[in-house]
Amino acid sequence: MHFHLTEEQTAIQDAVRGTLADNWPMERIHAFADDDADFDRASWDALMALGLGSILLPDSAMGLLDAALACEVAGEAAAPGPLIGHLLAVAAVARSDNATTKAHLNALASGAAVATLVHGGSGFVPCARSADFFLIVDRDAGVRLAAASEATIEPLKASDRTRPVSKVAIGAGMGETLFAATDPMTARLADAGLVLLAADALGGGQKVTDMSVAYAKEREQFGQPIGRFQGLKHQLAHMALDIEPARALVWYAAYAWDAGLADAPRAAAMAKAHLCDAYVRAARAAVAAHGGIGYTWEYGLNYWFRRAIFDRAWLGSPAFHRARAAELAGW
Repeated sequence: MHFHLTEEQTAIQDAVRGTLADNWPMERIHAFADDDADFDRASWDALMALGLGSILLPDSAMGLLDAALACEVAGEAAAPGPLIGHLLAVAAVARSDNATTKAHLNALASGAAVATLVHGGSGFVPCARSADFFLIVDRDAGVRLAAASEATIEPLKASDRTRPVSKVAIGAGMGETLFAATDPMTARLADAGLVLLAADALGGGQKVTDMSVAYAKEREQFGQPIGRFQGLKHQLAHMALDIEPARALVWYAAYAWDAGLADAPRAAAMAKAHLCDAYVRAARAAVAAHGGIGYTWEYGLNYWFRRAIFDRAWLGSPAFHRARAAELAGW
C-alpha cells in the first residue's frame, strides 16, 4: 500500500504548475477579470497540450486520482476554464455506447472542443458562452451531452471572476443520452465531479495558506516580521491544520472511485463537503492575516476567496453532502 504520490503523479503536478505559472500569472488573471470573456484559450491550449484532456480515457493507464492532482494545481493557480466538466465529459463519452457522441471524442480529448458541466437541475454553468458541448449529469435523470446550439445561454455577473458563469437552459429532449438514471455510471460520474471539485478546493486552500505564511514572513511591524506575533502564529497554524490533513480525504476519495470500493460514494460526498468548507475558512482567514492589503483588488487574494465561495455552492452545499454521507453510512 502506497501513502505517497508516485514519481509520475508528482510529475503531473509539476508540469501543470509550471504551465500555469508561464501562462496564467497574476497580471493575466487581472486582465481576464477586467474583460468580458468567460474562457481563456491560451492557458487552456497550454494545459491540453500536456494531455490533460485524455487523463480519464479508459485506456490512459491513469484515473481519477491523477485527474484530481491536476485539478488541485488548477485550484492553486485559480486557473480559468471548465476543466472539471471537460474531464467528466471525456470520461462519459468514452464509456458510453452512444455512437453519435463518440464522433466528438477525439476533439474533446485533445481539448479542441470544450465541454462544461451542467449539474442536475441547476442552470448556473461556468464558461458556458465558450463551450462547444454541455455535459448534463443528473442522478435522477441520467447523463446527456448537448451541443451548444441546443442551449439557451444568459450571461450573469458572478462572484468567481476566474470561472464566469451563465444561466443555461437545455430542453428535456435535447442532447444525446449517454447513460440512464439507473445506470451505475451516472452516479459514478456525479461522484467523480465531487472529488474533482474537492481537489480544486484543496489547491485553493493550500494557496491562500501559503500566501499568508509568505506575507507574515516579509511584512514587518515594530521592527520585526508579523509572523513572530503569537496571535498570527496561531491563526496560520490553524489554517495549515485545517487544510493539510484534508489532503488524504481527497486522495482517498479518488482512489476509492478508481478502485470501485463500496464506500466511494460516501468518500466523495465527505471530500466535497469538508474541503469546500475548509477552503472558505482558509480564504477568510487569509484575508484577515493580510490586513488591509488582503482587501485590495491589485493584490489578488480576492480571486481565491471568490473561487472558494463558488466551490462551496456548486454541485451541492456541504450540508447537503454531509446529510448524504450520513445516509450512505446508514446513520
